[in-house]
Amino acid sequence: MDAFLQFLITLLTLFVELTLLFILISFLVSWLQRKVTEERIKRVLDRPNKWSGYLYGTGLGALTPFCSCSTIPILAGLLSSKAPFGPSMSFLIASPLLNPVIVILLWTLLGWKLTLYYVMIVGIFSMLIGVVWTTLGLKESVKEVKVRKSKSEGDSITAPKWELALQDAWSFFYPLLPFLLIGVFIGAFIHGFIPQDFIVKYAGGDKLWTIPIASVIGIPMYIRGEAILPIADALVGKGMGIGAVIALLIGGAGASIPEVILLSKLFKKKLVVAFVVSILFVAISTGFIVQVIL
Repeated sequence: MDAFLQFLITLLTLFVELTLLFILISFLVSWLQRKVTEERIKRVLDRPNKWSGYLYGTGLGALTPFCSCSTIPILAGLLSSKAPFGPSMSFLIASPLLNPVIVILLWTLLGWKLTLYYVMIVGIFSMLIGVVWTTLGLKESVKEVKVRKSKSEGDSITAPKWELALQDAWSFFYPLLPFLLIGVFIGAFIHGFIPQDFIVKYAGGDKLWTIPIASVIGIPMYIRGEAILPIADALVGKGMGIGAVIALLIGGAGASIPEVILLSKLFKKKLVVAFVVSILFVAISTGFIVQVIL
């Protein structure tokens, strides 16, 4: 009975904390994004200095509170408007992995030091992937993209920006709610009922082989990064290696089976394979680096 009561308390606490954080952060980011349209993103990415374009692509990806699947329509719009290929790919990688919701929740649950290393490592990898894909000529593997826009940049909206941002925050949160509940439930269950000795024995910090396994497991899970975080918090608390937890987070947030299917409508097979391999590489490499540093 005590264990069940503790499970309910953990479940409720995690759910309330993550819900408030998610809505607040999404509101703030949406309010800022009202000034950053798709056309402006294209102008920012199309820089004379190519290296700055990759930096801006990664930075803009970090400002978008979207999951991997939600990034695809924005990417399609950028490619349709002839935005530069490399920076657009850096945007694709960074958007689900460095969005402010994940970063702030990661900071809240796992600490500022881990979050700082995570942001630096994933940011560097996002830029490098854009550069490598450009060097390999993978731009030729992008299918002809045509996007019909229903609104122009000059369309006027009479509602106050704060009201629109609040609506956006709710629209971001509402589809996430089932996944958040699943993540919180699993996290609370692990925290309350899975023995610590079991986690340490099979996925402890000194078992580096768990990192590549966790990265592969994360992809078919299709749980948004925000929903994986309470699971990660519980696994770390039980003694799972931090590198494996980070690999699980990147695999689950960076790629998913639905996203791969959507990308196959934009990319040829060669580029889709490169995307999946790159996400696995980032997940495994970041996991190992974090494990060694911390």
